[in-house]
Amino acid sequence: MASLILASTSTYRRHLLERLRVPFTCERPGVDEDLVKKQLREPLAVVQELARQKALAVAQRFPGAVVIGSDQAATLDGEILDKPGTVGNACAQLARLQGREHQLLTAVAIAHAGGVVQWVDTTRLCMRVLSGEEIERYVLAEQPLDCAGSYKIEGLGVALFDRVMSEDQTAIVGLPLLRLCRELRGLGFAIL
Repeated sequence: MASLILASTSTYRRHLLERLRVPFTCERPGVDEDLVKKQLREPLAVVQELARQKALAVAQRFPGAVVIGSDQAATLDGEILDKPGTVGNACAQLARLQGREHQLLTAVAIAHAGGVVQWVDTTRLCMRVLSGEEIERYVLAEQPLDCAGSYKIEGLGVALFDRVMSEDQTAIVGLPLLRLCRELRGLGFAIL
């Protein structure tokens, strides 16, 4: 059986993959994300390319392993909303998103001996109308500074939304487990 590697240092993705109870390790992919974003710009193309590059970069270092790469972007009006990094940026992003629908694109690429399997999960989210005080209270309470869209829907961030339309709720956190389970079983991994 090939070893399984998650090409990510994201604690969110690691915790999701741990739910499957399949042994795996994590490796930093070392991909220049800013370069890809400058070259491609279109959100769907960016997340697909970054997931692919992450999986292939780690697969080169670990021949014979099955490597999962993933990337996620919150998009509004065709623009990627980067991870905010600061409280001010998070508040500004949420102010833009409030009262509107946006998309969360979660791309996955699995590199294995037979090639690369890729897909994208698209979630549509409609944030409710929020006051400036609600936005500030939320950001200070949950500190979503490392999250696309400036929210953690798996936590208190769920209170920000009116509707979430998704085929796989785990994709919102960073790794769509429903399809990932199917793909890993197809590659010989025992998941249940």
